[in-house]
Amino acid sequence: MSDKIKYEIEFVVRASPSLLYQYIATPSGMSEWFADNVNLRGDHYTFIWDGSEEIAKLLTKKNGDRIKFQWAADEGEEYYFELRLQVDEITKDVSLMVTDFAEEDEVDEGKMFWENQISELKQVIGSS
Repeated sequence: MSDKIKYEIEFVVRASPSLLYQYIATPSGMSEWFADNVNLRGDHYTFIWDGSEEIAKLLTKKNGDRIKFQWAADEGEEYYFELRLQVDEITKDVSLMVTDFAEEDEVDEGKMFWENQISELKQVIGSS
């Protein structure tokens, strides 16, 4: 298996950090923008898109700040995806930082996936 490349994308989201955190860290919140349905059993999240399921293990969660997952297919590897809130101390702008990994020839596709998902999130919460 070839090495995946780590990439990070920043999305400015016009929403309070506490509201935004509910959408990135709860199955019900994630069901509204990330996947068609999200189920939680223990520390394993099942993401369902168009009838297909992907399982991710919760690696870390810091209330009000970040959540980090690892897809079952990447178990035993150092790959993960993380959603992290960042608030600019001066402007108070809220950003959602997405960290993910992809094969070298799939990085653009991965970024496009996140851009589409975050666009959906912004629509759900009424952010421009």
